[in-house]
Amino acid sequence: MTGTRVFITGASSGIGGALARHYARRNAALGLAARRGDRLSALAAELSAAGAASVSVYPLDVADAGALQAAGDDFMARAGGAPDIVVANAGVSVGTLTECREDLAAIRRILETNVYGMAATFSPFIAPMRRRGQGRLAGVASVAGIRGLPGAEAYSASKAAAIAYLESLRVELSGSGVKVVTIAPGYVETPMTVRNPYPMPFMLSADEAARRFARVIDRGASYAVIPWQMGLVAKGLRLLPNWLYDRLFAHAPRKPRLPG
Repeated sequence: MTGTRVFITGASSGIGGALARHYARRNAALGLAARRGDRLSALAAELSAAGAASVSVYPLDVADAGALQAAGDDFMARAGGAPDIVVANAGVSVGTLTECREDLAAIRRILETNVYGMAATFSPFIAPMRRRGQGRLAGVASVAGIRGLPGAEAYSASKAAAIAYLESLRVELSGSGVKVVTIAPGYVETPMTVRNPYPMPFMLSADEAARRFARVIDRGASYAVIPWQMGLVAKGLRLLPNWLYDRLFAHAPRKPRLPG
């Protein structure tokens, strides 16, 4: 992994931060994007001490395609070429109810970040990676995209859209040398899950999730559910007829909505 160029969004905490630490230990040149510039700067200092070849930070919102294009161009200029790995990890999650008009802004925000933001993350890099004839584009989806979860219309929709988007992109890039990797994690111990008021089976630490993500990315696997136990759950959910799924999940616990 020495000399690898890696660009990661949502890098200031959670899975993104854990991935950045993972690749820093392998002497990678890192480009890190997130909204919280102060946390990115602190992380950059930590990663430089941990062995990263270089760390470039980009405080931005992934819904801002112009900012991502500028960041991508800057990173490639600094790192000396197209990245080997791009991880579209940035995501937001909050309970939403379509019947509540005040939730419409949250629904838009979730879809913009989790779907549009993924495309905006990859866009600066696809042509340079095609020309190079190699690389990995890894998108972080979720098992929540397998079936629609009650009280999480926007999050489930965004992750289902991400899975379909990544599949389309994978086929589009077939034969180019650029592999598209869909990662659908279950529960990972991050700020996104800490507010969940319900049991979360097969929970992974962010560090362990990052190690498993990296193995999947290195293999260039087309699709992986992590951990594998959640993969079995996901396959089971796919097979349930609608009437049974509706009955089982009608009273499932909901992710909290934003206050107010």
